Amino acid sequence: MNLQDNNEGQMNRQKFVLMAAGGIGLLYAAAIGYPVYRYLESPIEKAEGATQVTEVTLPDAARLPLGAVLMFKFGSRPAMLIHHKDDTWVALDAVCTHLGCTVQYETARNRIFCACHGGVYDARTGANVSGPPPKPLKRLYPRVTDSGVIVSRTQQLS
Repeated sequence: MNLQDNNEGQMNRQKFVLMAAGGIGLLYAAAIGYPVYRYLESPIEKAEGATQVTEVTLPDAARLPLGAVLMFKFGSRPAMLIHHKDDTWVALDAVCTHLGCTVQYETARNRIFCACHGGVYDARTGANVSGPPPKPLKRLYPRVTDSGVIVSRTQQLS
């Protein structure tokens, strides 16, 4: 009877080891599979998120000093609102059209610069001036209102 109890105990240990190995294997597969799934799914989510946002209200932007810039999120993408020294407003997508780096406004030179590969854009139009960027920055349309500055994807007719 003692021998039979020992065999039953050994079967339980074998089952435990097999179940533990199977569980570890499943965890390992999930640890590899989930990032791959998120990587493959993310462009779809980003595209859907980007098209869902059609305008953004920036409540404190109307107080932006002349010659200053405000970086903000337009949906899932960075954007910039420039208040030029002649009191005009320009809003542009802040993603370089070359390789997707975030661009910066250089106040002293009145230009938009991509530090990744030296791309330069016009600060008023977003046109690509020099460097590797193949296209201009996407233009957004700002409107100054009592509630702040409203930046839209499309131009609003007054």
